[in-house]
Amino acid sequence: MIITRSPLRISLGGGGTDLPSYYRDYSGFLISAAIDKYVYVTIMRPFTEGIFLKYSKLERVDLADQVQHPIIREALRMMELRTPQIEITTLADIPSGTGLGSSGSFTTALVKALYAHRRRLIHPEELAKIACEIEIDRLGEPVGKQDQYIAAFGGITSFRFHKDDKVGARPVNISMETLFDLEDNLLLFFTGFSRSAGSILKDQDTRTQESDQEMLNNLHYVKELGLRSRKALEEGNTREFGEIMHEHWEHKKRRSGGMSNPEINEWYEAAKNNGAIGGKLVGAGGGGFLMFYAEDRGKLRKTMTHAGLEEVRFRFDFEGTKILMS
Repeated sequence: MIITRSPLRISLGGGGTDLPSYYRDYSGFLISAAIDKYVYVTIMRPFTEGIFLKYSKLERVDLADQVQHPIIREALRMMELRTPQIEITTLADIPSGTGLGSSGSFTTALVKALYAHRRRLIHPEELAKIACEIEIDRLGEPVGKQDQYIAAFGGITSFRFHKDDKVGARPVNISMETLFDLEDNLLLFFTGFSRSAGSILKDQDTRTQESDQEMLNNLHYVKELGLRSRKALEEGNTREFGEIMHEHWEHKKRRSGGMSNPEINEWYEAAKNNGAIGGKLVGAGGGGFLMFYAEDRGKLRKTMTHAGLEEVRFRFDFEGTKILMS
């Protein structure tokens, strides 16, 4: 049996500039952090021929082309398994549609497991590249490259997305004091709303391709916020980082009418008035998790709990996608 795991992520600045529709013309930049919540994939060889899949559904087919799950189907096609005899099971600490990059994490975990199944090694950069090819190029999803790259690399990492599709990765150079500060004072609360990232990002993708000046100006500014966020973190100025998060959220809401809703806005204002310096919805928006940087985390926790939001506590993951058993 082979077991792989891939971390989920939180965006720390510059999110949205990793879509090809933007970076191929202007280049993109963002900071992302892997957290200790995971997607797991197990692969084993059953006693009978065929492809056996266990996720939110059960599938039993003979050939890769017959698989309904789009990511699994394309991954199996890439591996060119001529006589399939494979069982794939997936599990996750947190459900999909919550803004933590689960699709990219799943794809990297799956590809890593399939490579291990074929007794082949794969570098994190190649792993992320293949995962992006599956989701963006083969399936045509209007998503960015952040999720696949941070899942593969792990850590608190800044990424540059170049016009020629190459991606540069560099760990954010923060002190241990700043690292512990972030782990103590970055708080995640589940809004209770789940959504498809693709549906939120499709509008941004279309408007960017059409050179909508309002959208482009928004993304240019958010990219600068990402650079400012890295500077604040590397200088240990976490309060400024929290203030930039608030500025980011104000600009993020302008991208789409579906980015937020009255309830989310009400929770956000309550948080700002009760211990949060700044925050935002993690991921594409529309639901999932609200993340705040707190100056009074006890007061913030009490306020959000009273509002009915459940907190998910986390630490950072510095291992990226890895094999747990083979």
